[in-house]
Amino acid sequence: MTQLARYTSFAGIDFDGNMAAVLGHLRRYIDDPATTNPFWERFKQRLAKAESDRVPVADALLLMHSHVYYMVELFEEHDDEVALAALKKLEEECF
Repeated sequence: MTQLARYTSFAGIDFDGNMAAVLGHLRRYIDDPATTNPFWERFKQRLAKAESDRVPVADALLLMHSHVYYMVELFEEHDDEVALAALKKLEEECF
């Protein structure tokens, strides 16, 4: 695997793909009435706004960055190693 040098260049980093992977895992839990809560409902509202803004990647990425610890907690609660790996990749490459 090629080592990406995010501090030198963001070339080759798939921001959209990394975000989509984490959001796909996250949505399985926050869109399910059995596993969501008021915190995640508010997060979804903020995410919808970020995605509808003119520069959605920057805003959605910032929102995800500021909630990374909550996502870790949620994924750990559900023993979701695949989601944790996707989140770690997003953190290491994009935050």
